[in-house]
Amino acid sequence: MLKTPSFRLDNKRALVIGASSGIGQACAIALAEYGAEVVVAARREKQLMETIALIEKCSAKAIPLVMDVTDIETSQQQIDELGPFNILLNSAGLARHSAALETTIADFDAVTEINFKSSYFITQAVAKGLIASKKSGSLINISSQMAHVGGVERAVYSATKHAVEGMTKSMAIEWGKYGIRVNTICPTFIKTALTASTLNRPEMSQWVKQKIKLNRIGEVQDIMGAVVFLASDASALITGSSLLIDGGWTAG
Repeated sequence: MLKTPSFRLDNKRALVIGASSGIGQACAIALAEYGAEVVVAARREKQLMETIALIEKCSAKAIPLVMDVTDIETSQQQIDELGPFNILLNSAGLARHSAALETTIADFDAVTEINFKSSYFITQAVAKGLIASKKSGSLINISSQMAHVGGVERAVYSATKHAVEGMTKSMAIEWGKYGIRVNTICPTFIKTALTASTLNRPEMSQWVKQKIKLNRIGEVQDIMGAVVFLASDASALITGSSLLIDGGWTAG
């Protein structure tokens, strides 16, 4: 008798990076709702405790972890001490948009360090823990629709997200033999603090709405189901893939 694989995450441990707000916070709540033991990590302790409170309202529990992902050695040590983690949701991100001719070295380095370099080594650290403990896992990087297209004032941001897609595919190839899956979620513009500077500009907001075929800006709830799916056994044969949640942006 055929039975649909479970979306439940009971007895699984999840690490959510960037869990203090936005997509990371919403995904931490979703993973906890579906039964995972969640460690929520970010730099801001006060905001982390707000995430904990939201999770507890869902009759679930989570553990806070103050982490600065730009301090790679310390972050890797924290993961080694607290792991292994069956699930990684890597949602730390930074955007400093400007015309390509006006990009500064400082902005380039800052965005690259958060969006690509830290993501690379955080994912590596979680995978090392899984391999050492002989456990399987699902590692999920929050990428962007801009990993598949270009955009005005987004040369650096888009480049870092293209890089995340490349590392994800390569890691998926290398770690498949260990039962470790690596995928990305690629959202369109979601209403968060990260996108406020764009969506508050009338000309940019109009550009965004014209591109999204479903004719609405995304909400963090639009990402929550996707992260549960990729973290669960329901997606057991999916690795090295990108799940586009872009309202049809890239279809055009």
